[in-house]
Amino acid sequence: MADVMGRVLALLAVLQTGRAFSGAELATRLSVTPRTLRRDVDRLRGYGYPVETQPGPGGYYRLAAGRALPPLLLDDDEAVATLLALATLAATGTAVEGSLDDAAARAHGKVDQYLPKRLRPRAAALRGALEAERTPAPSTNVAAVGALADAIHAGHVVSFDYTSVSGRSSRRRVEPHRQLHRHLRWYLLGWDTDRQDWRVFRTDRVSGVADTGRGFTPRPLPADSGIDYLRAGLNKERTRVVLTVEAPVERVADALRHQDVELTSLGARRTRAVLRLDSWQWLLLPLAFLDADFSVDEPAEFRAACAAFGARLTPGRDGRSGAGG
Repeated sequence: MADVMGRVLALLAVLQTGRAFSGAELATRLSVTPRTLRRDVDRLRGYGYPVETQPGPGGYYRLAAGRALPPLLLDDDEAVATLLALATLAATGTAVEGSLDDAAARAHGKVDQYLPKRLRPRAAALRGALEAERTPAPSTNVAAVGALADAIHAGHVVSFDYTSVSGRSSRRRVEPHRQLHRHLRWYLLGWDTDRQDWRVFRTDRVSGVADTGRGFTPRPLPADSGIDYLRAGLNKERTRVVLTVEAPVERVADALRHQDVELTSLGARRTRAVLRLDSWQWLLLPLAFLDADFSVDEPAEFRAACAAFGARLTPGRDGRSGAGG
């Protein structure tokens, strides 16, 4: 039975790419006979997955979009990961009605009924013993995320009301390209048709999303990825800082977990860290807890500031500490 389930899961994974596959191609990819392939396709249909079949020359198998949610064919690890992901998302936000975190909390409470029977006891046991600390973050409206996803897929211009950080509201018309997630915030990257430029919008400040029905041709992104463009904007006013830390990359990553940092391992006990910081003082606390030697490679002013601070902690010639000025 385990072999059968493994084959069906493998078949489903291939079909979920959205492509159409010939029977010979699927049989070769999955290392099964055409007869076994047909049986496994019938099993998928029995589980509720709408597998389309076109017989004859040029025939294919393809997974169509279904209207009903069949049982989730997850293995043990995937079931655990799904529950943990829902619990984590449910703990992020203010749980207002219609928010992503509210939907995740509801899904977390009932997803096991869509799992195969053999996994339901594990799901119930995990839920009963799991706690996730609530993390303060703005809640994002599920309907807004869904409407933006539909517009990106269709290539349609959207209009919406947007509230800036200063509280000013305006109606925007945007060619949506990417939805981004970073540091517990959701963002929309799009081309603002009125301002004729790229803009990033906080999705929790978006309301009244409407699909205008007007199509657009997707533009090349203004950076290698949407996340790269978002990071560049968030770090625009910050200083680039380069450190060499005498510690393994795992320890440095843990110490700087709340910073925007790029880490490169220089060996078993040395790490290069590139950060974007508002001021040199942000280095002190995480590096103090790391308790490892480090050097500030750049910029020179940060290196001088850290050296001056260290000198203040050194006892003076008269035996008094310089920490008090």
